[in-house]
Amino acid sequence: MKNDNRVNYIRIIATILIIVSTLYLLTRLMMPKYDIGVIEGALVAEYYDEVKGHDLIFIGDCEVYDNFSPAVLWQDYGINSYIRGSAQQLIWQSYYLLEDTLYHEKPPVVIFNVLALMYNEPQREAYNRMSLEGMRWTPAKIRAINASMMESEHFLDYVFPLLRYHSRWKELSSADFTRMFKKDKVSHNGFFINIGVKPAINVPEGRILANYNFGAKAMEYLDKMTALCLENGIELILVKAPSLYPYWYDEWEEQVKVYAKANGLKYINFLELIDETGLDFMTDTYNAGLHLNLTGAEKITHYLGEFLLNNTSLADRRGEADLATRWEEKLLLYNREIERLSAGLDVE
Repeated sequence: MKNDNRVNYIRIIATILIIVSTLYLLTRLMMPKYDIGVIEGALVAEYYDEVKGHDLIFIGDCEVYDNFSPAVLWQDYGINSYIRGSAQQLIWQSYYLLEDTLYHEKPPVVIFNVLALMYNEPQREAYNRMSLEGMRWTPAKIRAINASMMESEHFLDYVFPLLRYHSRWKELSSADFTRMFKKDKVSHNGFFINIGVKPAINVPEGRILANYNFGAKAMEYLDKMTALCLENGIELILVKAPSLYPYWYDEWEEQVKVYAKANGLKYINFLELIDETGLDFMTDTYNAGLHLNLTGAEKITHYLGEFLLNNTSLADRRGEADLATRWEEKLLLYNREIERLSAGLDVE
């Protein structure tokens, strides 16, 4: 009888393991891989494989991962930085990504791009998933999901992604099988290189809004971000990247300036620094002024590097052997990627 019971237990355990393993493999197969096609969904997860101890963490939407180059910050200023950006990253997602970052390291400086203040409610499930699915499971991720879900979304779909992606079998390609466990990196310390050129011509003016005040939820999370940085001895710097669209209203600018002054924060609006940075929107954007290309990103990163060394506690760390060696390899990959893209340049 005892032997029969033992056999039954073994069978039950084996069955459970087979079911769990099958579900795990199916989940890995069905989930979007993001290292090809819509690569923005891969950015958040890549952070966890990095050696920590960054001087500077960027958080925010496409205006950070398209517009600032950590490679330039290191090569020319000795600043070790990483961009925790994602497509249409909402401010509460930025806040929880900052919380998540603090589980791993405590950077002296954090930069937040203020465009996200224009959104006071979740926008689209696809963007939520690109920001949230790459996060590791912590209380910060749970809170981020709860703050971000659209009415049509369900928390369990994030816990068990197969519930959401089970019908994706119709779209599967060979890449879904070969990249189940190992995906190519798409960024360079969170920066996405784009060398295309599409001049900013006929950029639309902003439409008249019924209300120019930032929403209560957006401002609540900016307060929380400010408080979290203060608590942890982190200097929070606000920036507005020099994207020409979405339109940045004077009324929005004034609210950010007032907030920064009231809270003792530095604020850089790169839209006001076109001449100082040398930006040329005929050559320095890959999509007509929405985002900068590589030459544009490197120009404003040079301005930022000078600003950081002259106005914050950050110092040039290029004399640190281990860090310099690590960055030597990163710069090699960065320059190889630029060469590869240049060899197949497709100017739109």
